[in-house]
Amino acid sequence: MNFEEYAAKPILAAAGIAVPASQLATTPEQAAKACAAIGQVVIKAQVPTGKRGKAGGIQLADTPDQAAQHAARIIGMDIGGHRVEKVLVEAMSDIAFEYYAAILNDPASKGPMLMFSTEGGMDIEEIAAESPEKLRTATIDIRRGLSAETAQALIGGLDLNGANDAIADVLLKLYDAYRTNDAELLEINPLIQTRSGTIVALDCKFVLDDSAIKRQPELAAKGTPDRLTALEKIGEDNVIKYIELDGNVAVLANGAGLTMTTMDVVRHHGGAPANFCEIGGEAYTKGKVALEMVLGKPGVKSLVVNFCGAFARCDVMMDGLLNAWEELKPELPVFFSIAGTGDEEAIRMLKERLDMDPYPNMDAASKAAVDAARAGAGT
Repeated sequence: MNFEEYAAKPILAAAGIAVPASQLATTPEQAAKACAAIGQVVIKAQVPTGKRGKAGGIQLADTPDQAAQHAARIIGMDIGGHRVEKVLVEAMSDIAFEYYAAILNDPASKGPMLMFSTEGGMDIEEIAAESPEKLRTATIDIRRGLSAETAQALIGGLDLNGANDAIADVLLKLYDAYRTNDAELLEINPLIQTRSGTIVALDCKFVLDDSAIKRQPELAAKGTPDRLTALEKIGEDNVIKYIELDGNVAVLANGAGLTMTTMDVVRHHGGAPANFCEIGGEAYTKGKVALEMVLGKPGVKSLVVNFCGAFARCDVMMDGLLNAWEELKPELPVFFSIAGTGDEEAIRMLKERLDMDPYPNMDAASKAAVDAARAGAGT
């Protein structure tokens, strides 16, 4: 779950990281009133996406009238597909230097990764691609946490204009905020040094780990849920995890890990998954909804079904899916991989009811689905 800046910065403030004074405004009049109270301000569009400045969503205002004028222009804008409904009226900062700091979940190390760069204000992707030596990283053993020694070592040797200790302290507090708030990503860009030497978080991006939403109900209430497609909304309403993607090979499997692995194999063979759709034992009662979703995306050319029986039996899942198939009667090519508990019964059912045999393994079924999608697309 993403958080807009106005909802993310209090997380930093609670951890002891300095942030500018600010007020939220939903009208030009409120923006003018906030400017009158604060002084020179920055009017910042509040949307859960980046590149607000490039879109004209960040403007400077010296007077309440200017603040109102900027707010009037920004409110109602479309930035990255998000309509701006509010702005953050924030005290203008006297910037001397800009840095970048973040902690995120790192799939490679299976733990947190601390990142720092002296190139604050830039897109981190640009830094990594064009000047990788300017982006420093450190993996963190979550069992031990981030130590002061690790924070100091990460920024060691950098010319931070006498702020090394202060920035190391911010990194430690950033990690505490990351842990406390179950973050998937907590980013400050830019982290600035003012002309008086103060270290201030000028922006904040916070992504809450979706699996922690139930554990953090008060925090989650302040977030901005991802916009769902029509098919994803159907999945949410039926408690089926479905994510719509850009490809043309539909994927239906049981278990998140197996589903993601199937998608990876599709990509390995040069295909593009059309979706993530995880369904297990509930396939017996929700097979029709799941099948309608994976086939409902325009442009789907083939379907790979990958069932691996463990807690959910293959024959139970197959029965639910076949009931749905016989009712919906789809015409696109489908390719099965079946293994595990109940696989013999499931294979027999597939032969008897669809006159089909499964492929020997996931790799073969996925490759066949990719080949069929290519043929169906005329490539």
